Amino acid sequence: MLAKKSLLWVLAACGIATAASAAQAPGVVNFTTCITDSKFGQKEQENFEGIRKQLASMIEDTEKELKEIADKFGDTEYLDSLSPKAEEDLKARYQNLNEDLGRYQGQFYQIMQQANMQLVQKMSAQIARASEKVVEDKGLSFVINREACFYYKPELDLTELVIAEMDKNYEIDSKKKVSDNSDTIPMEALDNSSLKNAG
Repeated sequence: MLAKKSLLWVLAACGIATAASAAQAPGVVNFTTCITDSKFGQKEQENFEGIRKQLASMIEDTEKELKEIADKFGDTEYLDSLSPKAEEDLKARYQNLNEDLGRYQGQFYQIMQQANMQLVQKMSAQIARASEKVVEDKGLSFVINREACFYYKPELDLTELVIAEMDKNYEIDSKKKVSDNSDTIPMEALDNSSLKNAG
């Protein structure tokens, strides 16, 4: 009789635990959507694209100048008009530009990878910050990235709520930066330091 009562208590406890865990099912967030649709994400993407364009522009300008010099080498009339010193300087310039181009191309991938890692780190921190507030408001235990799920019920998707919270944080942070007249190190800082190394 005592064993039977103990078994009932165990089953009841398991049922309560199961109900509690079901009530505190995790929320799911689409990381990519948080980047593309949030104000934080759009700003970071803008910074990232600025870095990419600046690096691409450096490569394009160098390639253009190289082509112009190569065309001059193909113009015998032009070469005949140059003094030996001027021709030597032109060849030296061509060689230097070739070296610069190789360096820019070699560092392009590395710099873009660093910029992408910085974007992901910043966005992870902002998504975590917003998720913490949503979890508190919804009485959940935790939030996971959608990529970690094979399947989830649509009602567990908190992406829109997290983005809304991220946008609130963005507005608060923007006002605070203006009033403090200070800022964290922006992505552009990576651009400037990397370009100095590339140049």
